[in-house]
Amino acid sequence: MYAILVYDFGEKRVAKACKFCRQYLNWVQNSVFEGELTEGQLRSVEKGLRSIMHPSEDSVLIYLMREERWMDRRSLGVRKAEPGFMI
Repeated sequence: MYAILVYDFGEKRVAKACKFCRQYLNWVQNSVFEGELTEGQLRSVEKGLRSIMHPSEDSVLIYLMREERWMDRRSLGVRKAEPGFMI
């Protein structure tokens, strides 16, 4: 499935969350990642972010689509990074 992940973490945890998310998804903007995930990878991402976050202060949104081809993506302004294939 194709996922878009957005997080809002406290300053002390944001770098750790970014490093963790880069293991699974493509970084596209500050605190925004996207890419293909299996069900197992999605569970790992959720579990890993839960271990980093403080639930009373931080938040994560994950938007799931069955396939990337059903998603329309538009970008305005400076592009921080382009989604690509992970090896």
